[in-house]
Amino acid sequence: MSRQDTDHTPAAVALKYDGERAPIISATGTWELAEEIIRIAREHEVPLYENAELAGILARLSLNDEIPEELYRVIAEILAFAFHIRGRTPEDAAPADSTD
Repeated sequence: MSRQDTDHTPAAVALKYDGERAPIISATGTWELAEEIIRIAREHEVPLYENAELAGILARLSLNDEIPEELYRVIAEILAFAFHIRGRTPEDAAPADSTD
């Protein structure tokens, strides 16, 4: 989750990570919609990460787009931190293997 305030247009971008492919854009919005995205994230205890530059880049993508390869490292670091503060690991995001 990111927020952008540098151009005085508040924006929020939410990412979804399933553990199998690159994270995707699951929500994006400005102004009131951005505030609603942030409210819902807080309500569900989703970690927030504020970075205006990153939010600006991600906001250019469309809903359900995978993040670009150039952002893998920075997004991986953010996801690792989010998993850590929630006491989880990236493996927790992966779907369970149904062959067990």
